[in-house]
Amino acid sequence: MNKITKYSKLITTVSLIILTVGLLSAQSAAELYTNGEFEAAKNILVNTVKDNDGTYDNILLFGRLNLYENNFIEAEKWLQKAIELSPEENTPKNLLAETYYRQDQFDKAIPLLRETGKIGKADQLQYLSGKVPNKIDSDGNKWGIEFVQTDPLPIVKMKLNNGEEVYFVIDTGGWTLILDKDYAEEIGLEILGEQEVTFAGDTKGTNYFSVVDKVEMGDLVVKNIPVELNNMVKSFAMLGKPVKGVLGTVFLYHFLFTFDYPGGNLILERKAEENIAKLENSISSEDYHNIPFWMIGNHVMVAHGKVNNSKPLLFWLDTGMAGGGFDCPESVVKEGNIELSDETFTGMTGGGPIEVRSGIVKELSLGGAIENNVMGIFGGFPNEMEYREGFRLGGVVSHGFFRSYKVTFDFSSMQIALERSNH
Repeated sequence: MNKITKYSKLITTVSLIILTVGLLSAQSAAELYTNGEFEAAKNILVNTVKDNDGTYDNILLFGRLNLYENNFIEAEKWLQKAIELSPEENTPKNLLAETYYRQDQFDKAIPLLRETGKIGKADQLQYLSGKVPNKIDSDGNKWGIEFVQTDPLPIVKMKLNNGEEVYFVIDTGGWTLILDKDYAEEIGLEILGEQEVTFAGDTKGTNYFSVVDKVEMGDLVVKNIPVELNNMVKSFAMLGKPVKGVLGTVFLYHFLFTFDYPGGNLILERKAEENIAKLENSISSEDYHNIPFWMIGNHVMVAHGKVNNSKPLLFWLDTGMAGGGFDCPESVVKEGNIELSDETFTGMTGGGPIEVRSGIVKELSLGGAIENNVMGIFGGFPNEMEYREGFRLGGVVSHGFFRSYKVTFDFSSMQIALERSNH
């Protein structure tokens, strides 16, 4: 055998080894992602994609994982690469549009939204062309807005477009600033598009897109806010106030924001370096539980926790479950040995009434924060949501769990700080 043949065989063997290792790494990363182990999946992929030997699937997954942790530069880079590899696929385009949307770079998001058929959303953002969206138009660095009531859900007062003060419920399960459609018509908002949506209990509804020129909360003024309108707000009638809307995650993540449940306040701070540094110094103390989180889509914040003796699961941090602290799919009810009541009762969702059952979770944890005997309300978790994003979502942690804490969300470090208050 001549030297050239030997070298050729050697090169072929090495190539096969490299290819096999690459395929195993990609497969392992995919499995880790399915199990909700995002950081481990990303660590496997980082060398593969940066050596330019990644497949479309692992490049797409790497871009997706960077978006989940708000690492926008890397997310944009790898999602664009995925689009180059498979220009006919909509998934990387949707993820890249979300990357731009989270940064208020609407001009970059609009063509991607149009290309993937999200015309109503694109028209809404086009309406804001030439304006600074979500503009904080106030002096100062920090604003405290008192809860009108804290239970069964916190409510605050707001003014929209120089109108009268109205009540809004705070709910991270709400994706943006959501207005009751009838109220929106009263204050003269223009409908710019619509889309079908799914609420708790697999109920369906329609969202309408619009823009609010100005929102006032005490001394805080925010201008040029994309909003959505629907009839889900009517499901909050049980709260005892004439609620006109939902203060959701997209509006809130423009701030370093804190739900001070024991103190009865919503605290909004500019995402300035000094405010973030102050928080980081505070959460190093033993008084805080510091929990990493990721954000899926436009508002689904997830973090690891356990229910009773379950294995670690990813939970959605949706603060808007009135009267309850936990819900989950039927599979987790069984795995967590959660005993449900025999009787059902009617719960309300954005899409209408559903039948639910109550149950007590003996131990519910989120990171290092543990609460005992948490009231759960079961039956509202949409069946499609357990694996909708390609990984398992094990449940929803809500108001009843967070009620004893000051809860701060930092979208710069993607950390949640839970401090048990002395109130």
